[in-house]
Amino acid sequence: MPSSNPAFGRGFANAGNGSQYPGWGAQPQQYGAPTQYGAPAQHDPYAAPSPYAPPTTRYMTMDDVVTKTGVSFLVTVLAAAAVWAMPGQAAWGLALPAVLVAFVLGLVISFKQIANPAATLAYGALYGVALGAISEAFNTVYPGIVMQALIGTFGVFAGMLIVYKTGAIKVTPKLTRWIIGALVGVLVLMVANWISYFFSDTGLGLREAGPLGIIFSLVVIGVAAFTLLLDFDMADEAIRRGAPAKFAWYIAFGLLVTVVWLYLEILRLLSYFRE
Repeated sequence: MPSSNPAFGRGFANAGNGSQYPGWGAQPQQYGAPTQYGAPAQHDPYAAPSPYAPPTTRYMTMDDVVTKTGVSFLVTVLAAAAVWAMPGQAAWGLALPAVLVAFVLGLVISFKQIANPAATLAYGALYGVALGAISEAFNTVYPGIVMQALIGTFGVFAGMLIVYKTGAIKVTPKLTRWIIGALVGVLVLMVANWISYFFSDTGLGLREAGPLGIIFSLVVIGVAAFTLLLDFDMADEAIRRGAPAKFAWYIAFGLLVTVVWLYLEILRLLSYFRE
């Protein structure tokens, strides 16, 4: 089942078909199953026992996902806090290149399905630099808004996790199609609004402090929240398929992408109400 998160868009499309992690979901051969020559495998009671070979791959567990995701979030927050403490000009001097590098790195991680701590933590640190400068700028204009946005972000995250775990909303193929369609629609509107700024000072009005801007931000927050459901389901799917333990870093990257997007949108929405 695909996810609308860019980190999971291709993560399981080739599972078990010669992908980066071949054999996911493959069932082990049972005793007595036909061999390649068609005859059932027979047990020789007089044969010498084969030497024990420890498994070379440890399978991913939910503890791996939680731990790696927590470490990624911590690195992002620490990087943001360090930049927040810098003078304004120095912070923005670091933030602009950090955004560009993080964007490119994020694309590389997504399309190459890179699952290692260096890539995920580097992405978190780079986006933490950008978030620190952006948050400090917002908090200077609207004191206290960053704490409100953080509370809102993790409130939405916890709420969607509870909804997913309790089964109040089940991730079905139909729901997945609706969320992906909504995500594509939001992205198209964002691009159209950005292009319209070349012809109008207010664009389409989707990013202005007015009723239309507030409604659009609420829609975006809703889409991001439901994207979390797909991401949670993808983590469960990876565990069910027997993904290697290091794949948890890839899932942590995907969740980080969604949570950062959710935080920025909540920050923007709160600024509309302040204006």
